[in-house]
Amino acid sequence: MKFTPEEVWIERGEENSVIGRTVRARLDGVPIRDFAAPQAPPPVDFATGKRSLVLKRHRGGFLQHCPAGTSGMVCCNYLVVNFASNCPYDCSYCFLQDYLASNTRLTAFTNVDEALAEIDRALAGHPEKQFRIGTGELADSLALDPITGLSRQLVPFFAERDNAVLELKTKSDCIEELLRLDCRGRTVVSWSINPEVVGSDERGAAPIAARLGAAARVREHGYRVGFHLDPIVEHDGWERGYGRLLDDVFSAVEPDDVAWFSLGSLRMTASLQRQVRDRRGPAAAQVVQGAEVVRGRDGKFRVWQGLRVRMYRFLIERIRQRAPRVPVYLCMEPPAVWQRAMREVPTDRELGMRLAAGARW
Repeated sequence: MKFTPEEVWIERGEENSVIGRTVRARLDGVPIRDFAAPQAPPPVDFATGKRSLVLKRHRGGFLQHCPAGTSGMVCCNYLVVNFASNCPYDCSYCFLQDYLASNTRLTAFTNVDEALAEIDRALAGHPEKQFRIGTGELADSLALDPITGLSRQLVPFFAERDNAVLELKTKSDCIEELLRLDCRGRTVVSWSINPEVVGSDERGAAPIAARLGAAARVREHGYRVGFHLDPIVEHDGWERGYGRLLDDVFSAVEPDDVAWFSLGSLRMTASLQRQVRDRRGPAAAQVVQGAEVVRGRDGKFRVWQGLRVRMYRFLIERIRQRAPRVPVYLCMEPPAVWQRAMREVPTDRELGMRLAAGARW
């Protein structure tokens, strides 16, 4: 599932950056235009913005705490670094269509060396701590890798550092670059997965079978793998659908191959709900139809707590049957849901340390 943009815009002065050279070489024949910062390519709507690619410098810091660390929710102390913004895929429920409404163009940042220097300072400044750092907050971690070759810079960097693990989160099967690299156990490649009935709302993404096939291949090359069942979506026959999905996961990889599972309910702001319906029409999407949702203290709408707990317990039980010691955690849930679903409420620090250290549970 390889993405090819219709055009490329490059900020003047960035043509000979590593990313700039790689993209120009790999997209021979694709029209290339330049622009001078602080100007930008002309604004376009969200769907059109996914069909072109902008290469430019990132202004400001790279390394941030995950925005999911909301007050009142159990947090896994995840750090994120954004090397890109937006995604070539078009999932109906994606928060980016609201979050990036005023900055819609698919963008890859060229000053990767500055980002790695910032990460290096943070790691060197706290050698006693274990860090878990991901690149999949504002963009799919691997969807652009066949074009940018970014993983060739990231994986060797983390392979040389003992107090951090890199997570590359994706809905793609774009792993060819990874298979040429030695991660030395410091990179986890993770996949967002859902039953195929939900996959119909993930336009352009690799089919689930292709994602699981990619997971099996990277594991053979020394990478650990992770899985994010997020957003978990209620639909007719959801128990059967998610049960089969987990059967397929454990047919593709052994339990000891898995670094972690995360579980998260579908959550949407009021403005995101409007964006989904405006873009998809009255029928909206599979994932936003039929569910009875309530507003939480963070302002996001989720299915009511009783159903969330029931779904979490079902998935946790099925995972534990096959992988009793693999870490399983909830994303953006309050302590009450953790207690009912997980039978524990870890502190943010404890949860973060357990995941970063790769501890079996």
